[in-house]
Amino acid sequence: ATQTKQSRGVWPVGPPHVIIRPFVAPETPYSAGHRGVDISARFGDPVSAPAAGVIYFAGTVVDRSIVSIRHPDGLISSLEPVTPSVREGDSVGAGQTVGTVASSPHCTVSCLHFGLRRDGQYISPLLLVGHIPRAILLPLDP
Repeated sequence: ATQTKQSRGVWPVGPPHVIIRPFVAPETPYSAGHRGVDISARFGDPVSAPAAGVIYFAGTVVDRSIVSIRHPDGLISSLEPVTPSVREGDSVGAGQTVGTVASSPHCTVSCLHFGLRRDGQYISPLLLVGHIPRAILLPLDP
């Protein structure tokens, strides 16, 4: 994984970092939304910890294999589908391999879903890797 100069985290998969599906914040905690980003990745690609932390969960939920990492500042990242090479309680450094991309029905093409929560609230994981696209203001219709 590569690190950008202005970020404190690293991308969980190698370049190119093509976002297949963006983060869409839900209106309420239980509303529809997309609570992360889907990054183009191939089955078997290595998956890295986006920041230093402790493995919070490494296993399967329903039909998806997930690795979650607790980071400082109330952050928890989630990566799926990932065949884990780590166990709960393991300490990991930023960029350390935590598993490989597994197959999943989540994406229509092979991808890695990268989610991030701060104090239980979903936020864009692109904040961690310093890749927030510039906002563009559009004119209002008269």
